[in-house]
Amino acid sequence: MQDIDLPAGFQEFDLVEIRFKGGRKEFYRNDKRIHLTTGDAVVVEAGGNGWHLGYVSLKGELVRLQMKKKKVPQDSKDIRGILRVATEQDVERYEAARELELNTMFRARSVVDELRLKMKLSDVEYQADRTRATFFYSAEDRVDFRDLIKRLAEEFRVRVEMRQISLRHEAGRLGGIGACGRELCCSTWLTEFKSVSTTAARYQNLSLNPAKLSGQCGRLKCCLNYELETYLDALKDIPQVSRPLQTQLGEAFLQKTDIFKKRMWFALRGDNNWVMLPTERVKEILALNKAGEKPDTLLAPVTEPVVEVSVQEHVEGSLDRLDDKIKAGKRTKRKKKKEKEKGPLTPAAGVQPKPTAAVPKDAPRPRPEPKPKPPVEAAPAAAEGGEARGGKAGSRSGSNRRGRANVSTDAPRTDRPAPRFDPRFRNNAGGDNSGPDAGAARPPREEGRGERSGRSRRGGRRGGGESGPGAPGNSAPSAS
Repeated sequence: MQDIDLPAGFQEFDLVEIRFKGGRKEFYRNDKRIHLTTGDAVVVEAGGNGWHLGYVSLKGELVRLQMKKKKVPQDSKDIRGILRVATEQDVERYEAARELELNTMFRARSVVDELRLKMKLSDVEYQADRTRATFFYSAEDRVDFRDLIKRLAEEFRVRVEMRQISLRHEAGRLGGIGACGRELCCSTWLTEFKSVSTTAARYQNLSLNPAKLSGQCGRLKCCLNYELETYLDALKDIPQVSRPLQTQLGEAFLQKTDIFKKRMWFALRGDNNWVMLPTERVKEILALNKAGEKPDTLLAPVTEPVVEVSVQEHVEGSLDRLDDKIKAGKRTKRKKKKEKEKGPLTPAAGVQPKPTAAVPKDAPRPRPEPKPKPPVEAAPAAAEGGEARGGKAGSRSGSNRRGRANVSTDAPRTDRPAPRFDPRFRNNAGGDNSGPDAGAARPPREEGRGERSGRSRRGGRRGGGESGPGAPGNSAPSAS
């Protein structure tokens, strides 16, 4: 807005707000109509003699509104004028004076301790021309600092001015970080300090703990007033419970209130369990108690809501039923598939469980009985002189390696050889030819294999040790 040209014939407000060290602001008159911009360093008249340096913080019509807010008359004689825009030399002298303030404050504090004065020096501000120094202090009672002024004037060779400030102004001048993590409001933007009382904390349901409600200045925090109006508006809908609620179970006392959510917690006498009630229910109980009635419980009676069926559901039915059927079918199929993958848990038919009883190692084990064989036709007897067994020379299928009968190759696959220790073998090995087939002629051996010894494949001789088709112990056993 500062780049916009003013209308013709319009005169700008001639008062300007100037900011000094520690956030202190004062109004000065721009009699010389110097063109100023917010933030410019200017040289102004100091109280009494000399000059001081400050920075422009506000100008134009906003200064008029600020003066009206602070109730400062525009024609006051205490308003001094602006001399000029500060030069580089003026700024250098001002910075040099600022460097002396810290040592001066420490020395002045030691003098205060020597004089045993009940006061606290918080800051020192030198005038830019170094002709006067202002000491800011805080004290609970009145202090006689005449001796202190004499000693400070003699030691620093300046005019001394003592100015008492409150603890809030002191915190604003020193600055710091508040409990919220931000810079103190009193040192940044807050210019007016309103009184803060514990009533603001009560309206906001805060615990009256001085350690939590106090700021760095030792007084109640200024931010307690920020939300006070919002809480006052919300409290209009909260019923005032000055007495305990009367019920059939006993008296219920108020424990806690949530102002913005409009909830209130009550507890019966001697019971640690809190019951949360909306403000509407509390108003109902208060009305019943005022009429001399007592409800059975604090909670309102539960009524089941009546579900109204729409016309569309009457005509078309609910569409959710189809989804329920599809989901139920998927669950059933998934369950059957899992049962098939796991298989039956019961043992299969014909399978006998293994005995669990311990059997000693030396105990004789029963010999398995041979399984019955299907009837097999015996091979025709071969002529003397020797035809090949089985009707084919060189065929291994017709050979009887272990003394078995010549079995036809057309037998079913279910036929299995006799057990290894067949009783027929024992009889033939002993030379007993009294069997039914003892006189049957044994077919001759294949060519090229007749010269082999008559030893069996088990390492022993068959019969009496003679070989050949005419040996007494080489007769073929009868087929079972």
